Amino acid sequence: MLSVVSPCYNEGPGLRQLVQALQETLPEVTPDFEVILVDDGSSDDTLAQLRAVAREDPRFRYLALSRNFGKEAAMLAGMSEAAGDAVAIIDADLQHPPELLKRMLPLLDHGFDQVVAKRTRAGDAAARTFASRIYYRLVNHLMDVRLQDGVGDFRVLSRKAVDALLSLREYNRFSKGLFSWIGFDSATVNYENVLREVGESKWGLRRLLNYGIDGVISFNSKPLRSAIHFGLLMSALAFIYAAWIVARALVTGVSSPGYVTIICAIVGFGGLQMIMLGIVGEYLGRIYLETKGRPHYLFKETSESPRAAIVSSAPVIPEAHAARDGSLGASPRGSGIE
Repeated sequence: MLSVVSPCYNEGPGLRQLVQALQETLPEVTPDFEVILVDDGSSDDTLAQLRAVAREDPRFRYLALSRNFGKEAAMLAGMSEAAGDAVAIIDADLQHPPELLKRMLPLLDHGFDQVVAKRTRAGDAAARTFASRIYYRLVNHLMDVRLQDGVGDFRVLSRKAVDALLSLREYNRFSKGLFSWIGFDSATVNYENVLREVGESKWGLRRLLNYGIDGVISFNSKPLRSAIHFGLLMSALAFIYAAWIVARALVTGVSSPGYVTIICAIVGFGGLQMIMLGIVGEYLGRIYLETKGRPHYLFKETSESPRAAIVSSAPVIPEAHAARDGSLGASPRGSGIE
């Protein structure tokens, strides 16, 4: 059985196109499938359309989160409720072509636990392509796992890989890093970049920048170590500069340093200190959120329990699959609250 998980946030204008594409493609991939559409607190008519789709086609289920928890939480919610032996993650904007599943799913039968779709960057702005390449080169030097340029969340996972992801309990989730961290044998399927036809992308420059910072900080402590190294370097340069000033004073007499030099030094070192404090603050903030132990998301309603609120947490592993695998402990599903 194949479960297809698709997070949806304000995808009302193109949602019917997604449903139609999946209805046409998935029967050609496998006769036994389900589609889980996760409404991540949309403010348009996405949820109303999901209700209608679930009534029309029982193979389509929906999960409605109580607010916008973010794509990471929406993917986690979908995977937690997926019953399939294989789980595909696909975006709702059709930039992940569903027909590619015809090539991806059979590779699971060849011993792979992750089949990853890698897109070209045809059609992207030159500046964005350049920035992306620089970013991936940088993070692969900093992170403890390796990321591939052009590889996103579009992939097919075996039940073993899904259960491994669900066993990772951290609140601050960076899916690209998590997919790489769990390991397992992976295969890559290349495809041409598909431009968005309906609606606008939710990923602006600011959100992409914050996402990039999350990636760097989530999987290592190297920024903290770099701050120590940089501080030692600055201290060494300051010592060398002080020695040069003393030597110059002994040779040519005492002279006052330039005003501009002093101001630049104060402003520059002040900025560096703020950056270092910001790095430390990021790690402390993440520890603070982890210690709260709050659930990653809350359900407002589902196709199985309309109008019911359900609390759900991170380590949600379907008991049947966990017991069959035997390698991971099972944890109960979320409990209903009337």
